[in-house]
Amino acid sequence: MKMEKIKDIYDKLPAGEVILDVRTPEEYAEGHVPGSINIPHEEVTQHLDELKKYSVVHIHCRSGGRAGKAMAVLTNAGLTNLHCIDDSGMMHWMEKGYPVETK
Repeated sequence: MKMEKIKDIYDKLPAGEVILDVRTPEEYAEGHVPGSINIPHEEVTQHLDELKKYSVVHIHCRSGGRAGKAMAVLTNAGLTNLHCIDDSGMMHWMEKGYPVETK
């Protein structure tokens, strides 16, 4: 099942890696993967130095579209520590009943 990929990443996330949620701040506040960080996909290039600090940045969104856009922009900006989760997202995470944080 597609969604298990992000759940596996979440369950085994090593130090130095991060889950990047590229949805809007409003969507993120309504519910997100615990411990994830939020940078809207239109703003990722403003955070290159921050994102370079991680060994792997796992990019996800609601259903995959914005994650793919963020991946392309960050790759074009020279980042190589990226993993795009573009075949599922927060919509599937919530459907499965996995843990959710709100802000």
